[in-house]
Amino acid sequence: MEKTKVLSSLQKYTMVIALVLVFILFSVLTEGKILLAQNINNLISQNAYVFVLATGMLLCILTGGNIDLSLGSVIAFAGGIGAVIMEKGGNSFIAAAVMLIVGTLVGVLQGYFIAYVKVPPFIATLAGMYAFRGLANVVLQGYAVTIDDKTFLNVFGGGADCYVPEFLNFIEGKNGTCIIAGALGIIIYLVVTFGGRIRAKKAGYTVDPLFGVVVKAVIICAAIAWITNKLSSFKGIPSALIWIGLVLFIYTYVTTKTTMGRYLYAVGGNEKATRLSGINTKSVYFFAYVNMGLLAGLASILTIARASSAQPTYGQGYEMDAIAACFIGGASAYGGIGNVGGVVIGAVLMGVINQGMSIMGVDANYQKVVKGLVLLFAVLFDILSKKDKK
Repeated sequence: MEKTKVLSSLQKYTMVIALVLVFILFSVLTEGKILLAQNINNLISQNAYVFVLATGMLLCILTGGNIDLSLGSVIAFAGGIGAVIMEKGGNSFIAAAVMLIVGTLVGVLQGYFIAYVKVPPFIATLAGMYAFRGLANVVLQGYAVTIDDKTFLNVFGGGADCYVPEFLNFIEGKNGTCIIAGALGIIIYLVVTFGGRIRAKKAGYTVDPLFGVVVKAVIICAAIAWITNKLSSFKGIPSALIWIGLVLFIYTYVTTKTTMGRYLYAVGGNEKATRLSGINTKSVYFFAYVNMGLLAGLASILTIARASSAQPTYGQGYEMDAIAACFIGGASAYGGIGNVGGVVIGAVLMGVINQGMSIMGVDANYQKVVKGLVLLFAVLFDILSKKDKK
């Protein structure tokens, strides 16, 4: 029985193990270049949009394997509006707020058609993909708009000083603020993980085997410590990481501690049974797509800040990266299974593969082939796991 639990736990953390192995592989293939502090910083900053979008995409997938194909176009559209506002002398924070509102309104529109008009999510968001890409071209008139607002760039991760200021310089050659933040992160993670397990066990709930929890905790804490050391020896905490952390924290809470979070899993597990139990499943779909729109608005802010400009072509393929990160991170293609932690693993794995092959000089077309194969493997693993349980 205990052996079965251990094997089940190892299966559950397969992608964590895979991430570690992939990182080791590229460390060898790139002769350690991927381990440089600047490359770790770039891994976080360049993939900020993936973390944000994949978190929102997870909500959609949980409802039954549904996706949002319009994300890239919404990013170009919302980002274009924000860039035009700043170009005309508007306040950068007002521009950021407008981008969030635009993204949310898109989510409201698409969520309404999906939840209440019963338009299939694939069709509704495919229509949005075409419509908002066209509107992005209209807003930007087919041209790029440069963003030179230093405050906007630095706060949202695109300026030369887009790092959290150093407040605690107590170690020579290291960013003290970054070290303290990393240590606090480890402490909070351990308290939440083991404290939650103890409370759940006392309440009589089924908990994961201690072996698996400890292995996972060791890997995550070691990763946090290592990343903290790398960032502290470069320029400290990139501002994009603050936004990523905020999104991950909020939606981890939403999916694990709120009623609506439980409803998302229930609808994905068995929509008919959920509806018959008295839950308004329409509001669950609506909630998922409204939040997806909100996060697309945030991703548009991070994208144009990173590039210091807005273009009608921005965001192409972003939705595919988000979908891939979710499935690679363990979300089920059938819905009802997945978590924010898995999304992080999937996003990091995709980022490591991208950056590792770029450092090696691998052609971009072959990079897409590798990412496609990794995604296929993740989905096959999900299908085969379900067969084994049957």
